[in-house]
Amino acid sequence: MKKNFMFTSESVTQGHPDKLCDRISDAIVDRLLEQDPYSRIITECAVSTGIVFLSARFEPNANVDFTNVARRVIEDVGYNQASFNNKTCSILTSLEELPASKEKKFDEQQLSDSQIELITVKNQVTLFGFACNQTEGLIPLPIWLAHKLARQLDKVRQKKILPYLAPDGKTQVGVEYCDRRPYRIHSITIVASQDDPSIPDLKQLEKDIYETVIKPAFTQENIQPDSDTRIFINPDGIDSPGGPASHSGLTGRKNAIDTYGEYAKHSGAALSGKDPLRIDRVAAYAARYAAKNIVAANLADECEVQLSYTIGQARPVSIEVETFDTGKVAEEKIIEQLQQHFDFRLAGIIRQFNLRLLPSLNQGKFYQQLATYGHMGRMDLELPWEKTDKISIF
Repeated sequence: MKKNFMFTSESVTQGHPDKLCDRISDAIVDRLLEQDPYSRIITECAVSTGIVFLSARFEPNANVDFTNVARRVIEDVGYNQASFNNKTCSILTSLEELPASKEKKFDEQQLSDSQIELITVKNQVTLFGFACNQTEGLIPLPIWLAHKLARQLDKVRQKKILPYLAPDGKTQVGVEYCDRRPYRIHSITIVASQDDPSIPDLKQLEKDIYETVIKPAFTQENIQPDSDTRIFINPDGIDSPGGPASHSGLTGRKNAIDTYGEYAKHSGAALSGKDPLRIDRVAAYAARYAAKNIVAANLADECEVQLSYTIGQARPVSIEVETFDTGKVAEEKIIEQLQQHFDFRLAGIIRQFNLRLLPSLNQGKFYQQLATYGHMGRMDLELPWEKTDKISIF
């Protein structure tokens, strides 16, 4: 295994078109589940100049105005440009009502173990969960830092510290590794869009971004940029106006940003826009939960958990563990513990994490909070799959 290398990960702000689509899709999921925790919904969104397209298949047991949800998200994110805003953008919809399904109305909290065994998955998928001890969130340092920069870039715009910024932005961090441990910051890249291309000029933008975004983001980090760290701020020049007027967006196109920044494997399935009955969403959380508890229990410095599901089965047909030569115990022993103490069945995952009720318990805004800054490694949210309450079993 390679020990010395440089690795980069990227993140994006709330206003990036792909993330805007994720947020709209998950806001619709939140709205339906808030009204009825047993709602079924699969929704995708696409945006371009002045246009939003919504495609959804859902069970008609809730009264949701899809277009109104989309307009509220666009407004909340901060798009008020003439080229794209919540009032004048055209919203096209393709909505299909699913037939009512009694088999999906189960109350997982009341099911016996044998009843949970009868609830099978309807999708085939292989998912990966990953954790490592590079950061306090137990995720790789490059994506951890990229998310911090994206969050700070959003913050200085929303608080009008840099009032000229538009919602669209991107960040990237390169980290050099020695003996598979991060030891220095190789590079930092930030692309920030502006409402007015003339305000400010590029030189002032570079100074403002460095002082209000980069420096605060690294304040509490053990590894700081050094004199050789390469810093790029809008290396292609002024980006105006950014957003859907500059490039299109689509739900589910930023899986690496949602997970581990390409440092570890992830499924090709989108996480956003799906209710908790979709195993390709919820099992990604279950795999992360398992991997994080393994690392938190000091069984390995890095751990990848693989879960493979096939249609018509309740349990994963395969559970694999890879510790990348950092394990303190045999991987076969870890797999045995996972099989004994973790429930990877669909209804078991929903019950363990209370996934159907989280929107109503969070004022109708749970899943949409995941749409930006990652679904994994979040320290700002109380996410059930980020708990380390299983370390005592190992």
